[in-house]
Amino acid sequence: MRRRVVVTGIGAVTPIGNSVDAMWASLQEAKSGIGSITHFDASHFPTKFAAEVKGFDLGNYVDDPKRFEFSGLNIRFAVGAAKQAIDDSGLLDGKLDPARFGVYLGAGEGQQDFSLLMGLCAESQRDGQVDLELFTRGGLQRLHAQTELEQEPNMPAGHLAGLFDAQGPNLNCLTACAASSQAIGEATELIRRGDADAMLSGGAHSMIHPFGVTGFNLLTALSTHNSDPQGASRPFDRDRDGFVLGEGAGMVVLEELEHALQRGARIYGEVVGYGSTADAYRITDIHPEGRGAVACIRMAMRDASLNPEDIQYINAHGTSTEVNDKVETSAIRQTFGDVAYKTPVSSIKSMMGHLIAAAGSVEAITCLLAIRDGVLPPTINYCTPDPDCDLDYVPNEARQAPVRRALSNSFGFGGQNVSLIFSEFRG
Repeated sequence: MRRRVVVTGIGAVTPIGNSVDAMWASLQEAKSGIGSITHFDASHFPTKFAAEVKGFDLGNYVDDPKRFEFSGLNIRFAVGAAKQAIDDSGLLDGKLDPARFGVYLGAGEGQQDFSLLMGLCAESQRDGQVDLELFTRGGLQRLHAQTELEQEPNMPAGHLAGLFDAQGPNLNCLTACAASSQAIGEATELIRRGDADAMLSGGAHSMIHPFGVTGFNLLTALSTHNSDPQGASRPFDRDRDGFVLGEGAGMVVLEELEHALQRGARIYGEVVGYGSTADAYRITDIHPEGRGAVACIRMAMRDASLNPEDIQYINAHGTSTEVNDKVETSAIRQTFGDVAYKTPVSSIKSMMGHLIAAAGSVEAITCLLAIRDGVLPPTINYCTPDPDCDLDYVPNEARQAPVRRALSNSFGFGGQNVSLIFSEFRG
């Protein structure tokens, strides 16, 4: 019989709050965290707004923030969210075999110092082009080795292992927007098969920088609703025009059930279903019939031994792009049948934007809180129904409703699909 996996700790750093309580309050109050970009001068970009983390101070979470002076925002956010989750779980308060405790993240890459990079390019000009010899000479003098190392996507997991003495499995997957959901699913599998007793899992990312915004603008994926940033992310609404870039981190502590019970841990819920598939279609396009999403949801349902009527809430990927929202709605209809019209669906990206690699972990936490409190977060900015998106999207206001089980979808560029199912814990 496979081992059961429960969640005993949660932590979050997001555009709508730098703690789980602050984030959850904002979600229930339908608050938006979207505004003008302040990380750099975006005045000449097609998209001038994003969902930035605000007022974050790593010193509020660790005693030695200087240890991370060369780290990018992704690592700092990861440390803040992880410290919350670990403290919340009480995992390190008693006896824990460090060799049975691991880290599995879906964390994105770090950030370059763009001002320094552009300065080096300007100083290395020769005959109207960047001279690589001059650029290299300047880079060796002015770039810092530790800063360059910290950009690697495996670094957040390495830092967390050192911070919490997690000597077990240590991995990072970077499957675009599905990354942190996939990390939680794979960490669950590690515990299920006996390779670990506890895992710190989740994700962290920040792409609110010139390369990130330029790249998504080139893909025509971002909203350009500059006149009303807080109204720009409008999942499932007919007038949606693209997603809003966000940043942050979400972390969960996963434990084998008996391990958690023996130490008297508080349990938020149980991970009962995990599905992972690929569209095997186009790199930037979802399969028009949603074949990967459909297969993914069905895989998670089979893993959990559940039927559609057993799910009381779906936290949608819900990016606010024309194609994603239409295809995800279709995938839910295909997998849930007539039950789809009775099952509430919402997208918190309407309030906090798209945290890219970190999105799924924060949405997983939202599912656990919905189960705990019987509250469904809304899809804000839902004003004009789209005939292709005809489900109950919990429009504009949070809703009280009992939730025993919740499904969370994450679908990423490259055709990556992950579905997780969380259940209330009943012994």
